[in-house]
Amino acid sequence: MHIPPYHKKTSWQLIFVGFFFGSILSYIIFIYMYETMYEELLQENIELSNEVTELEQTNETLLKDKEDLSEQNKQPLTISKITVEIEDPESMRIDLLMQDQLDALIREEINHVIGEEVELVSRSDKLLIAAIENKSFTLDSMSYQFTVKQIVFGPDLKIIVLPDSVR
Repeated sequence: MHIPPYHKKTSWQLIFVGFFFGSILSYIIFIYMYETMYEELLQENIELSNEVTELEQTNETLLKDKEDLSEQNKQPLTISKITVEIEDPESMRIDLLMQDQLDALIREEINHVIGEEVELVSRSDKLLIAAIENKSFTLDSMSYQFTVKQIVFGPDLKIIVLPDSVR
């Protein structure tokens, strides 16, 4: 069996040269496409790893905050501020200056609850109400008595009072 000498014909030589340059060209295109795809994947991988790192840090921070809050919840809440609000001061002709002074007098009367636990003060709310209602607050030779309308317990103790009588 004899193999014909195709390598000597110019048409076959052009086909072989075309195969050679075509394979080189296709290899270059393949490398370019692979490089482009790999570059995009690498960039996406870096972005995702940065996002994962950021989310891990956020998660650690949130877990630490949760632990801190659970520790704070174990500690009892204490009263840190007292707010007194006189409702309907016009009925007893109480101006703003007198209203501020009466607020201060009422706060002085119940000032001992600052620093106490909220739960303890809420259990003794009747004593707090009695301390305000049974005391006459004297201001400019006039005595004012108040009725407690509402008490809100929390870190800020809020008391709403109504003027009851003036002597």
